Amino acid sequence: MKMHFCIPVSQQRPDSLGGRYVQYSVYLDGFLFCKVRYSQLHRWNDQLRRVFGNCLPPFPPKHYLAMTATMAEERRDQLERYLQNVTADPRVARSDVFTQFLTLVQMHTLNITTQKTALAVFLPNGRSLNVEVLTSDTAEKVLEVVAHKLGLYPELLGYFGLFLIRCFPEGKISVVKKLADFELPSTSLQSSELEGCKIGLRKWYLDPALDSLLMDCRAAGDLLYMQAVQDIEIEWVKPTQAQREELKALQEKENQTKFLELSQEVRHYGYIQLDPCTCNHPEPGCGAVLSIGNNEISCCVTLPDGQTRDIAFQMSAVKCWQVTFLGTLLDTDGPQRTLNQNLELRFQYSEDSRQPWFVVYSKQAFFLSSCLKKMISEKMTKLSEENPEMQIEVPEQDRSKKQLSQHKDYFNFLRKSKMKKDEDECVWGTLAEGSVAYQSAGMLFLGWQAGFSPDSAFVFPVSLLGFPTCL
Repeated sequence: MKMHFCIPVSQQRPDSLGGRYVQYSVYLDGFLFCKVRYSQLHRWNDQLRRVFGNCLPPFPPKHYLAMTATMAEERRDQLERYLQNVTADPRVARSDVFTQFLTLVQMHTLNITTQKTALAVFLPNGRSLNVEVLTSDTAEKVLEVVAHKLGLYPELLGYFGLFLIRCFPEGKISVVKKLADFELPSTSLQSSELEGCKIGLRKWYLDPALDSLLMDCRAAGDLLYMQAVQDIEIEWVKPTQAQREELKALQEKENQTKFLELSQEVRHYGYIQLDPCTCNHPEPGCGAVLSIGNNEISCCVTLPDGQTRDIAFQMSAVKCWQVTFLGTLLDTDGPQRTLNQNLELRFQYSEDSRQPWFVVYSKQAFFLSSCLKKMISEKMTKLSEENPEMQIEVPEQDRSKKQLSQHKDYFNFLRKSKMKKDEDECVWGTLAEGSVAYQSAGMLFLGWQAGFSPDSAFVFPVSLLGFPTCL
């Protein structure tokens, strides 16, 4: 799947020879990832082409004369699309030439040198596991070190991930983002600049049925148990009073197996809950708490009169979604490094004969999008197992698979200035009035299409086998 890469701003910088060059601020999942020059990306593309040939997406051409403002904006837009498209091929994203370059630019951006460091990785039970790593070690490498120390089977690594997590004094937590394999945990902590951030280990799947694949490993079972206990304590899962009492008794007896078996019967088990946010349904400005898992988006809406309403959106009814930047990106050289001003995620779903849009205003919009993509990838994996002719790769769950999908265009990054209004559905006309988009504001769009083929990669969506497949 493509990743949430964007280049919202570029700046001119003086070089050592008295001239000037353009520096691009690359963001991943809404956080500053690195700052690079066109020449650096150009050399990287040349290296990738020597390995992978012409299967790479087109790279913006060189300009030998001074660029106009329009040409500069076009190049920035092309570089952004290149980064999104090049990450869609798992062969490329897992190659040494890909990872080594991104490692170097991350370290260079924050002036970090390679050295040994003790990294605290927090487990779901709140305890930290200190591991000795290098500042240049990627999240994938750090996860391997953590797994080895815990005794987690290597083949189960894909079911877990490292996350950037905020911890609050009252015991609550907030999952900020899932670290990509090539991200450096050391630099992620620095670039986030959020108070109370830690690197945490959690399972990374949203289908509770996958628990059964991990139970033969004692370390994996321990992690699932820790997370189940934590999710109850922070009220992400919703046991009845009877279930709560029975779970407490099993916890006191340290009967992990029975505890997990009963936990799977509890509402929202295995879901990820987002921070309180606002939404547009049933009317604008309603408070909302979203829980994502088990092929649904569960939303508890607080109405203006204080009453609450539970709404569940099944993924089989979701047609597409998009993440939008609204507002202003502040000084990127100052403390502001995140694109969290007025972020929204909206998704279109089928309701009877209508296809309304549900809009969520949340700083976790990118993480919510990642969760939705995760549920799609898990469903696609099940479909591929039932239909072997569908060669679909899900690298997060099975790192040993090398089959490639020819259907890689899971989402497309669009800008408001380039969007065409659909006169029938007026999709873009429903954006919040009064919102001011900065010049490089972008929209992340993810759509679905059935019976898809390479020649119809950007056809508007319908459903397949009761579940949407990717555009």
